[in-house]
Amino acid sequence: MTEKQNLIWKKLVYLLTGVFCFVSFSVQAQKSEVQGVILDNREPVPFANVYLEGTTLGTSSDEEGIYVLKNIPEGKYKLKVTVLGYNDFSKSISIGANEKLNIPIKLTATSEQLEEMVVTGTLKAVSRSESPVPVEVYSPTFLKKNPTASIFEALQNVNGVRPQINCNVCNTGDIHINGLEGPYTLVLIDGMPIVSGLGTVYGLSGIPNSLIEQIEIVKGPASSLYGSEAVGGLINIITKNSLEAPDFAADAFLTGWGEYNLDLGGKINIGKKTDLLLGVNYFNYDEIIDNNGDNFTDLTLQDRISVFQKWSFQRKENRIFSLAGRFFYEDRWGGELQWTPEFRGGDEIYGESIYTRRWEVLGKYQLPVKEKLLLSFSYNDHAQNSVYGNVPYLADQRIGFTQLTWDKKVGKHDVLVGSALRYNYYDDNTTATVSADEVVIPSLFVQDEISLAKKHSLLVGVRYDYDTRHGNIFTPRTAYRWKMTDNDILRLNAGTGFRVVNLFTEDHAALTGARDVIVTEALEPERSFNVNLNYLKKIYGDNGTFATIDASVFYTNFSNAILPDYDTNPNQIIYDNLNGTSISQGISANIDAVFPSGFKFSLGATLQDVRQTENGVSRRQILTESYTGTWNFGYNFRNLKLSVDYTGNLYGPMRLPTLGENDPRSDFSPVWSIQNIQFTYKGLDNFEFYGGIKNLLDWTPNRGNPFIIARADDPFDKNVTFDSNGDVVATADNPNALTFDPSYVYGPNQGIRGFFGLRYRIN
Repeated sequence: MTEKQNLIWKKLVYLLTGVFCFVSFSVQAQKSEVQGVILDNREPVPFANVYLEGTTLGTSSDEEGIYVLKNIPEGKYKLKVTVLGYNDFSKSISIGANEKLNIPIKLTATSEQLEEMVVTGTLKAVSRSESPVPVEVYSPTFLKKNPTASIFEALQNVNGVRPQINCNVCNTGDIHINGLEGPYTLVLIDGMPIVSGLGTVYGLSGIPNSLIEQIEIVKGPASSLYGSEAVGGLINIITKNSLEAPDFAADAFLTGWGEYNLDLGGKINIGKKTDLLLGVNYFNYDEIIDNNGDNFTDLTLQDRISVFQKWSFQRKENRIFSLAGRFFYEDRWGGELQWTPEFRGGDEIYGESIYTRRWEVLGKYQLPVKEKLLLSFSYNDHAQNSVYGNVPYLADQRIGFTQLTWDKKVGKHDVLVGSALRYNYYDDNTTATVSADEVVIPSLFVQDEISLAKKHSLLVGVRYDYDTRHGNIFTPRTAYRWKMTDNDILRLNAGTGFRVVNLFTEDHAALTGARDVIVTEALEPERSFNVNLNYLKKIYGDNGTFATIDASVFYTNFSNAILPDYDTNPNQIIYDNLNGTSISQGISANIDAVFPSGFKFSLGATLQDVRQTENGVSRRQILTESYTGTWNFGYNFRNLKLSVDYTGNLYGPMRLPTLGENDPRSDFSPVWSIQNIQFTYKGLDNFEFYGGIKNLLDWTPNRGNPFIIARADDPFDKNVTFDSNGDVVATADNPNALTFDPSYVYGPNQGIRGFFGLRYRIN
């Protein structure tokens, strides 16, 4: 290890020793107290007010529903619990000297209390069980089970969703949903499609967890509501409103590799009718580590900052008006260990250096009329200055979006009518972009959710887009929901999607300089047809146990699919419209359970088949696993104020981009798994201390392979011999006839490492 790494580990040991000493001392020093967990028969109730009537003794439950009242004098009291949306709880108790009482509390919801609300599937706020479109919801508590520096990394424990690193050197990546490539996933912030193409991975970084209300994920095409890019699914990051946000929250952690992450968030009241949410995220990693011995950085060095703010304005009749903005800047580089900025763009020492500047603005304004008319708008500007070896890539992308929706209920019909206008601008310095691509796409859409009977509803909708490059585009969809019982829901969804492609905003492998990029034709929009059958089961136990089973069968068929061809010529990436079919199909299931004892678990599994068929030949899609598994086991030791979370994932073999028959690297990945454990101590008011180990198995993708990066010792191919046809000639120095290629990547190069962090929150 370097001296800096040794210093980091020493600090980590001192911090952990101090925490455990504090735990031991506090356990011994405690006096009479009352503790327990607050449940609503489904899950923990966070931030409930707990107090002893007639005294000044009070507290609130944490995000796990756990409460602790300390330093209680001997006597008789009335324990009271109040929280918005639930009936008040009251219980007479008697406590002796130095006595500890464990009193679990079950609350009953008021008639106004709804289960988790979702908006992504229909553009309307409805309870999750009432939505005709299956929506998966993940709270900030889920993100804390395995703390990461970005939502991009946190999604590794969501079933059917996989963060894919696309470049061994620069470590940029995208999100795969049900085995589909990252460009098929649309990322939203508060329902606004401000993240696409060039900015996908950056849209999942830099928003403090303390300001995130929930993350909603829809699997399958959503183009009928959101337009292009929403072909395979979408991820909607919903930020808190001012009533739910903490007054101040801080979260900082470091790892044994030298990664530092800081999240700050809070709210400010400006006058009586204006609230401001402010968040800052800073991440830094500047250690040069090469554990696999190829003279290339195992992890890209990064220095980034993101500033987020959201203004909310109170208006008459509770009409909506909010305005948010975010600024993001990042400097990252990876490459040969000897690389320094003066080698940027040259051909002496290989490095990939990316400067990214991005800003975004988005807002919602409900018109001051009797009808429910909502105007939404967003704009983002993304500038990227990067070099891949001696290949420069300078790009600008701007996306403007505005949308007006009218929401109206008439009898058994719940109608949503909308009009949208999207502005796309893209320009780069590559040969594939002869001139700037600038287009305005107007859209109209309508959907009607019909209440057929007490337990049956049907949603039908259609969207019309006009693209001057491709003409008229229609995307219909339908969704049927059958609420068989209060605890059993069956949903059937079918719809179409479309996507207009810009290659270089999506595939960093095309920019490494290792392969020539060949575009054989004018690329037409991709289209898809999807069917999804979903079953949701809720199980309530007599002892307070609550569980859900969520299972789906999915099928998506693509026409005009555009996928990179790494196989025809190992020195090229060939792009064209697939003259055949591309299919993604499979089954997926999640099981979640919460027990009064403090034990909870989540299990997920997906079996999938993603392949393309052209000219009678069928082939599995590259970098797509055949099965995945995810899990999270957690237990709260309430007497110790300590919780333990064990999280992990498992990925089946996936086909990898090798350089032909002579490449000694494996054509398929092995079965691999990343597992983590975390301990969280909550014994100090407003503070949480957490620490643990990531990648317990110390797994890295170089296992079983002679190397990961082909010809890492000759990244500019100066010693590679080519024949007259451009094919590589085998030589004594290059017996396998390879060229430099860092695109062989399917998992992170970081091995086992410890981490330690601290959270502070004022409500």
